[in-house]
Amino acid sequence: MPSVMRCACGGVDVHSHVVPENFPAYIGRTVPADWPSMAPAQACHRSVMIAGKNYRTVVDKCWDVAKRLQDLPAMGLDLQVVSPMPELLSYWMDAADAQQLLRYLNDQIAAMVAESGGHLAGLGAVPLQDVDLAIRELEYVVKTLGFPGVEIGSNINGVPVGAPQFDPFFEACEALDAAVFVHAIRPAGMERLVGPAPLQQVLGYPSDVGLAAASVITSNLLVRRPQLRIAFSHGGGTLASLLPRLQQGWGVFPALKDTVLASPTEQARRLFYDTLVFDAPTLRHLVASFGETQLMVGTDYPFNFHDATPVQRIESAGFDDAITAQLVQHNAERFLNRHMKVTTP
Repeated sequence: MPSVMRCACGGVDVHSHVVPENFPAYIGRTVPADWPSMAPAQACHRSVMIAGKNYRTVVDKCWDVAKRLQDLPAMGLDLQVVSPMPELLSYWMDAADAQQLLRYLNDQIAAMVAESGGHLAGLGAVPLQDVDLAIRELEYVVKTLGFPGVEIGSNINGVPVGAPQFDPFFEACEALDAAVFVHAIRPAGMERLVGPAPLQQVLGYPSDVGLAAASVITSNLLVRRPQLRIAFSHGGGTLASLLPRLQQGWGVFPALKDTVLASPTEQARRLFYDTLVFDAPTLRHLVASFGETQLMVGTDYPFNFHDATPVQRIESAGFDDAITAQLVQHNAERFLNRHMKVTTP
């Protein structure tokens, strides 16, 4: 049954992640090389091992519901929407193998939601390298687990989310009233970065998210699927900077005018975005570019590169009370399309 969501003027975080305490044993003949496992680490940490290497060392707040809930009040949050660590989306695996892993993750998220007393909600994961299989898993997470939607990557093995081959999946999302949260994954252009591996998250992620959002606009996804609710992590990445050029090009180049069937700016103002940009002037620019109805709290909790004071950051950005309330709570309610039950003191 769908979980009851509650909000008492507290924030709603649409961007936080889960890593399970353990991964399941592979059921099959040959274990995929990139099937994840867990290795002990110091204190309350564990290391996610992929292809024999330590992909990331994570803290137990990734799976410990009680510890996660203890952090929400200080962050100004009453509800946190949890989704898998993006690397676990596993688009590079055989689809049947990925579906086995993702079913386990979806069930783990459902258990965390059930344990949370209404303070967590889940976004599921689907093997989008096989659209038919992804639709079947989408139906499971929405109809059986009661999740409001799914998390998908900004590209699927290098193919942007706006590519026509994914249209049946988005058609199913629209029909099931499922929200879609797009998170950066394995970004393009890594060979152009000079510096250590964390630059993937710092610089690569926003670039890939911006291109993913642009692909949704240039492919006319929302023209075809007007009821689809789709959001982009990291404030939409570079899209706010790309958008004026795209809008100008749409007016200048006949080929763009012929293929992009609605104003890029108007389409961009129908997408949703999180507020995870770490900067008040940038946040104000996003609201000016995309509209005060389209931004929602995002934190990237519990990873070390997360926003620990997301609501305070919005409240200090200079918006009036009505816009602040939209960004902190009400826009997420619309995105999730769930009635938020007010918590009584």
